[in-house]
Amino acid sequence: MTGSRRFIVTMLVPAFFFLICFYIYPTVFNIENSLTDLSLFGLKAGGAWVGIENYVELVSSRDFHRVLWNTVVWLTIVGVTVRIVLGLGLAFLLTSRTIRKYRLETISRVLLLVPWATPPIVAILIWRWMLDTRVGVVNGLLTGLGVIDQPIAFLATAAWVWPSLITIITWNTLPLVTLTFMASLQSLPSELVEAAEVDGATRLQVMRYVYIPHLKPAIVVMVLMSTFWTFNNFVYVWLTTGAGPGLYTNVMATEVYIKAFIDGRLGHSSAVGVVMATIMVIFGLIYLRVIARREFKEVF
Repeated sequence: MTGSRRFIVTMLVPAFFFLICFYIYPTVFNIENSLTDLSLFGLKAGGAWVGIENYVELVSSRDFHRVLWNTVVWLTIVGVTVRIVLGLGLAFLLTSRTIRKYRLETISRVLLLVPWATPPIVAILIWRWMLDTRVGVVNGLLTGLGVIDQPIAFLATAAWVWPSLITIITWNTLPLVTLTFMASLQSLPSELVEAAEVDGATRLQVMRYVYIPHLKPAIVVMVLMSTFWTFNNFVYVWLTTGAGPGLYTNVMATEVYIKAFIDGRLGHSSAVGVVMATIMVIFGLIYLRVIARREFKEVF
């Protein structure tokens, strides 16, 4: 082994050490636990080998089907779609000529940063107070305007709990999406927009044939990144609704916690975690494929 190769290997040893300690070993340990009936109340005795029994139970469980639906559809697809659409709209608004005309760029960006600078726990507490049935300002405002006759239990009613939860998540995470799209819009050469307008293109045509193609890479990256951040989210769901009412808003992250530390079924909880990690690996492969293809096009 040459001196340069020995140096490279020496420098990589700490990285591989931390990779094995914090990623590979916990993954293998979790997979091993998922094949047992390990219990929180019998850690010392260990768990008996049950093979794929935990996974079979997951596949055949209606409760897990509901958890999977909540995670994939409500939390991820609906939540990410709302953020992307609103982020695009806000990005166009905050970079518009009207904002520049009235010199509102600074104040608009400061207001945009406020939700992003608010810690998730603080944001959740604020919104829980705002949506409260007795002292919440939302119910007070709607009642005062005559929109509703009685206060609505937004976080305890099946019809309102998911829209309320998505609103909280969107308010706290939307600024990052918006700022990303704003940065992409500001990198668009103004000559392209002016040329399209000179050729007689309408605003919708400029939007479709100039802005959207330019924003496409940023949109793809933000969709994939937002999917990562949302799919395994625990804090917003647990602190807002506690997976309730009942288990109506239970998602995979909260299911792992409930099975492990409330039901005491560590083996079953590990199986849920393995399924969750597998889905995230698929998302990760898609993300890497998209990024690699993008970088290849930029180089060539």
